[in-house]
Amino acid sequence: MPPRMRITAISQSEIAGTFYRQTENAKSTPDDSQQGLVITAAIENGMCSLYRDHDTGKKWEVPPMVTAINPGGIPEVAVRRDCELSLDVWVMGVINMYKKPLIVCDGTRAQTATSLWDAYSGLLSNQAMILAMNSSFVDPSLQFETQLKITESSFKMVFSIPSLDKVKEIGKSEDKQEDLETLYRSIFNVYEDTLLILVSKDFYKLQILKEMAVWMNEDSSYLQERAMVIISRVLSFASRKVKGYTSVDAPCLGILAAELSLLCSHTDPSITQQASLGMYHLLCIAKCQTDIAKNKTTKYAKPGSHCLQPSPSDTEFLPKILQRDKTKIAQSVGKTLLPSLLTDFVWTLLMKLSVPDPVTASEAAAILKLTLEYHAPKVTMVSKIVDAIYKQLRANASHAMKQAMLRVITLLTRTSPKKVIFQLMDYPVPADNTLILMWQAAGSESSVAPHVLKTILLILKGKPGEMQERITERKRFSLDITNMMPVAASQALCTLLPVGCYKKAVAQFFPQLLMALMLQLFYSSNLRLLTEDRPFYACDALRVLLNCSGLQQVNTALQRKNCWNQFSQVLFHHHGVYLVAKTLSEYNFPQFPETLHYLYKLSVEGPRRSEDSVITIIFLTELLNNFFKDPFPEEFLVLFRNWVNDSDPAVSKLSLQKIASMAPVINEIENVSSLLLSIVDAFLSKDKTVVIRAFITLRSLLVRLDKVTYSSLCARIASSYCPLMDHSNGGIRSMAIRHFGELLRDMSHYTWMLNDVVFRGLVPLILFLEDTEARVVKACKHTLGICASELKWSTSYLFNEEYYSFELVVLNICNNLLISHGNYITDLISDTLGYLRSSRTHLRRASVILIGYLAKLGGYLLHRDELEVMLEAVDRVLRDDDPTIRELAGITHKLFKEIAYTLTSSNIKQSFRRFFNFIYIKKLEPLYNYNLPKHLTGSPMGIKETKND
Repeated sequence: MPPRMRITAISQSEIAGTFYRQTENAKSTPDDSQQGLVITAAIENGMCSLYRDHDTGKKWEVPPMVTAINPGGIPEVAVRRDCELSLDVWVMGVINMYKKPLIVCDGTRAQTATSLWDAYSGLLSNQAMILAMNSSFVDPSLQFETQLKITESSFKMVFSIPSLDKVKEIGKSEDKQEDLETLYRSIFNVYEDTLLILVSKDFYKLQILKEMAVWMNEDSSYLQERAMVIISRVLSFASRKVKGYTSVDAPCLGILAAELSLLCSHTDPSITQQASLGMYHLLCIAKCQTDIAKNKTTKYAKPGSHCLQPSPSDTEFLPKILQRDKTKIAQSVGKTLLPSLLTDFVWTLLMKLSVPDPVTASEAAAILKLTLEYHAPKVTMVSKIVDAIYKQLRANASHAMKQAMLRVITLLTRTSPKKVIFQLMDYPVPADNTLILMWQAAGSESSVAPHVLKTILLILKGKPGEMQERITERKRFSLDITNMMPVAASQALCTLLPVGCYKKAVAQFFPQLLMALMLQLFYSSNLRLLTEDRPFYACDALRVLLNCSGLQQVNTALQRKNCWNQFSQVLFHHHGVYLVAKTLSEYNFPQFPETLHYLYKLSVEGPRRSEDSVITIIFLTELLNNFFKDPFPEEFLVLFRNWVNDSDPAVSKLSLQKIASMAPVINEIENVSSLLLSIVDAFLSKDKTVVIRAFITLRSLLVRLDKVTYSSLCARIASSYCPLMDHSNGGIRSMAIRHFGELLRDMSHYTWMLNDVVFRGLVPLILFLEDTEARVVKACKHTLGICASELKWSTSYLFNEEYYSFELVVLNICNNLLISHGNYITDLISDTLGYLRSSRTHLRRASVILIGYLAKLGGYLLHRDELEVMLEAVDRVLRDDDPTIRELAGITHKLFKEIAYTLTSSNIKQSFRRFFNFIYIKKLEPLYNYNLPKHLTGSPMGIKETKND
């Protein structure tokens, strides 16, 4: 048989010459190439003929289907493509001319021969379409999809023909057998050549080999050995061609490697040999990919330096080593393939575990296990693998395959515990038996126990039922936007904590697990996840934790105290936390040091949520109460001081409550000033309950505080009360006023330090005598009595109900001011002006009276511009909705006019008047007659003139 020839530069004359050299009847004229000669081989009446065809529009001429074989000779194939489409075309120009019949047969033998020719002609037709599309401008994805379909059709034609032994039986003579063998081999050669052409142009089309491996396993009647030969040859060609490439686009290597790895243990030695050879060539390609990936950062890499072929000695022995040696296969594949390809390799083997053939599944399980033992860290998409295993296990896998899949979970957990655990916690709760089996597999090794618990603790930081803010950013497989993973994690702990290999890890993470479960108890109680007779998983996990940590007595005591039932009720949850901490302390639990250290660390770093702080404070406070005497060490006092001004009111009140309990030892605290001032800062809280609690706490501490420290802080503390005297809440107003008076009484020997503060608070103390709430009025009378006593004013009798009148109190205070502290009058006028704009009627009314008396007494101290401001303020009040206020404002306005008149005189007269008022003081009578006692006529003090000494 003449040899096949490869034409790399095609012209019409070259093709014509090829046929001319192969047949006696072919005659080529010198001008064939110029005329665009097309040489066609065809069958006419059973004879082979060559035709000259000048129709350049005809792209292909393919021999027709041969159903009758007559003497005269048959062409093997005569096919060509126009030279403008491709420069790489295989030309089979072999035409054998015989003077005697080529094949003479009948019956079954004729059918066999016919099937060969049918396959051959169909293969040629498919090859033509594949190669034509290969050089067209069709979309690459569509091109590959179409070529793959045609290749699959060709595969079924080629590998379903009879075996070579059956073909040999057709021919009765050696010549006939030789011709049939030639035809038989040509069929496979054409199929192989088609693949070589495709791969030579694009390594991406190595995926066809992957599909071939799948197709050949679909039907055992296919010629599997022949298919493996072609696969190994194409891979061999690709491994040689890849040398020198700067990029290799072959994403199918992982899947193809998985298919070949299974065939390396095939029962047929010939298939095993070809599979191992193909695996070797595949690894050479993968090695090139890996080298290119490593050298991508090399800017001036020379072409050809990326892939180094193994030495000839390696080529000889490596395929033999791969035969039936699963360990070597797993090691070589894991070492050579890129992570993404190795993941494909693992995924393909994982899918093989569910195939009906137990032998294939067993082989896949063995290779998969070995691969993960050596190279699990390189595997990506772990969550997807875990999810696939869960689905396969739920589909009732066989016992052997179930164990193999669970072993995969164990091996993946070694290197990717976070990914595995996160995926296992992302299934619906309560967990089914399949998921519990996977939990047990993930936690079956002591070496990974700490990592598993760390991941679970990370999950337990979440809040059950919490909505995901951005669903698009989520990386979990769950379609549920609510986070129920913490509930699953609590249930998982019930399974994992009792495992013997977790004993050491449980001891290591006892504080973290304890507090995480305490928080989960709180979250779960809010979710109302309790069913009829089923307690919370977090509660179960906490009890398991206590039992596994040698604290069975604590668990029993808590059950006796009905603690676990209290956790199911939101209102009593904080008391449940208190009971756990107290009971642990009562039994002197050995984990106290590390628990205290963790609580301190958690407090310093700051919990993620405010409710976390509440649980932390309750627990920490109770532990400190049982193991330390007041005051606490400075490190913990700092925490309580910071918590006083926490954004969560509950945290602030808990801290203030604990600080208040330290009153008996307040003088033993080192940095007591800082602690007291932090309480003063809490006065600014927007939560009224925090402010009230701060008042109570501060007062309880000041009563026992030593006078030296008290005196250094009294002015600052007194000043903090003044703004709260005008608070919108009556309870806060009354407490601020009363505690202001108590502070003045405490500091009676340091009154000189507080004069400025006293007069800063004098205006609200006077005005709120008209408050609508009796407790505020009572507090004002109480504090004004203290102020009068400290300032040596005789006004206390005026607060008796029998003689009480707001105007008389104002009159008396103003007269005393004029005598002893006249220099504060202008400041008091300024403070009073602000209340004229108040939204509360009683304050506007009281301020109109007070500012009138202050102006009457201190008018000589006012300047013209100051009086103009005062007149403008009173003018607005003249239009007030309340008639009483309008009437009082009219009197005040008249007073201001009179003062303004006196200011119009010369500067000399004004100076003389000021000097005269300084040495000669005239006490006033009531100006407004506002609610004066009926049985009193005139001023209780009378009109008295005194000389200012």
